Amino acid sequence: MAYYFENILGIFQVDDKFQEAKESKNKKNLSPVPKNKIPAVLHLFKDKQYFSQFHEKNIELTKHLLKESVSDGQLIVQAIANINELDRVVNILVKRLREWYSLHNPELEHQTNSHEIFVESVLSNQKKKSGSMGADLKKVHLDEINCLGKEINALFALRKKHEEYLQQVMSGYCPNLLELAGTTTGARLIELAKGLKRLALLPSSTVQLLGAEKALFRHLKSGSRSPKYGVIFQHPFIQKAKRENRGKAARMLADKLSLCARLDYFKGEFKAKEYKKELEEKLK
Repeated sequence: MAYYFENILGIFQVDDKFQEAKESKNKKNLSPVPKNKIPAVLHLFKDKQYFSQFHEKNIELTKHLLKESVSDGQLIVQAIANINELDRVVNILVKRLREWYSLHNPELEHQTNSHEIFVESVLSNQKKKSGSMGADLKKVHLDEINCLGKEINALFALRKKHEEYLQQVMSGYCPNLLELAGTTTGARLIELAKGLKRLALLPSSTVQLLGAEKALFRHLKSGSRSPKYGVIFQHPFIQKAKRENRGKAARMLADKLSLCARLDYFKGEFKAKEYKKELEEKLK
């Protein structure tokens, strides 16, 4: 009686004494190797003639698994990480632009705190107010300042494009989290938790403090005030809450965000709008 044995190299026909294995194209009319005889069959594949084949097949299998391992969650993490880097770069460049342009029109710097509005004002070549303390720079100097302003404006456009991309990816990957947390906050939660799976498994108290790890460890080490929230501080529900109610709002929001992450990971129904309405009523 002949048996068949299957591994990454293919299908092999094994004799009834389990002393020889020959490659076979199919397993018709063959019985699977009994479990108690599998060690004897594996011993046959210790022959050096199979080493190169195992090496090639393992490399091929590893490449395939690596290719299949890329998920939407990883793409979300990369996109939000780039948004964070863009924010840092833009802040540095806008600070330079404000200082540079203040040589020509120092009054404009104090008219707005919004970086985008300031850059647009610089590019629109607003006329200086009468009695301005700024120097009358030549066109060659103003052109160079405008060149920096255009590059910063391009970074703002790239950031908006990343946000649109994130919204598109998250709408299919984690719709509940997207609806309740918003695009950037939801993506940052996934990034800080190292993936949607881990975010779904974390308790709501941990979700509440994601992004405030330094403050938490400082509290544990020195006894300073414990943090009440991490990145979820940017959420409108917490921003609109009174100062004394922000801790309560953060706990309630983190609880619902944790539920949303679990619904998304385990492919549950869409309940984010219900949670959102519930929170709006409780936080009035």
